[in-house]
Amino acid sequence: MVDFPAQLPRRQGPAPARSARSQPRPARGGARHYAALDLGTNNCRLLIARPHGDGFAVVDAFSRIVRLGEGLAHNGALSDAAIERTIAALRVCADKLRRRNVTLARSVATEACRRASNGTDFIARVRAETGIHLDIISAEEEARLAVLGCHALLEPGTGPALVFDIGGGSTELVLVDADTTVPKVRDWHSAPWGVVSLTESAGGGSSAEERERAYKRMRALVAESFAPFAARLPRPATPPRLLGTSGTVTTLASVHLGLERYDRSQVDGLIAPAAAMRQISQELAAMSLGERAQLPCIGRERADLVVAGCAILEGILDLWPAERLGVADRGIREGILRRLMETEA
Repeated sequence: MVDFPAQLPRRQGPAPARSARSQPRPARGGARHYAALDLGTNNCRLLIARPHGDGFAVVDAFSRIVRLGEGLAHNGALSDAAIERTIAALRVCADKLRRRNVTLARSVATEACRRASNGTDFIARVRAETGIHLDIISAEEEARLAVLGCHALLEPGTGPALVFDIGGGSTELVLVDADTTVPKVRDWHSAPWGVVSLTESAGGGSSAEERERAYKRMRALVAESFAPFAARLPRPATPPRLLGTSGTVTTLASVHLGLERYDRSQVDGLIAPAAAMRQISQELAAMSLGERAQLPCIGRERADLVVAGCAILEGILDLWPAERLGVADRGIREGILRRLMETEA
């Protein structure tokens, strides 16, 4: 991999939430527990927390790759296998919600359920079988929640900043004015490509030449989908600031740091050279599936999807040529929790 220094500057946002294992169950009448569940095209993630100072402390968490959107690009519907995997994960979430005596929760579904012809049927089945009521949110709300959850990790500076979230079925781009405590959204764009949808539409290839052609196809599709937003973007007068929240950026950050296993404390808040992230993206795209699967922090679960994430990230770096990339292991769930706690304050 490219040789860049691993000892990188970090944005000093709020400290990472404490481990769920260190948190006792709340006594009756104690601090209220809040929960946020984010069901994406690729992942199912739950966060349960209690208010703590100006933020919150994590009480319990859950994350599982479910690939709900697998096959959606070709079939237009959620497959039976994907639905079964996802409901199994949601049953775990429902059990955690009951055991932690959650008093206020919000559960959201994003691009896969927005796009699937059987999305509303799936939502009804989830509620009947798990008791969880999933709210299919718009791309705009998804983008705003992601910004709310991670904006504290933006580097200090002046002028607009770009925050992005590479999902499984779509990518959200948000241009913000970050001169206030809570950034003001100036513009946003949702592109219909995420790591699952782009892989299924343009990925693959066993030989080096086929992989190169596939990566070029993905890069071209991403550039085309970003074009309307690119035409509206201002030319920054100061060095552009860039912050990403997604499995793609946290995975590439782990590769950049040479981690043997994922470590949130080293990744969340990292500020990496954009050139390093771009070069890692290109190197991963050139590898075979087996070679990528052997890399720590990628493994078999991510080996087939990470290349599409790399193509999307390179498209973002073309769009907003920042020299440094902020990395956030936080986003929609944290944004939901902050809104819930503000509402109840």
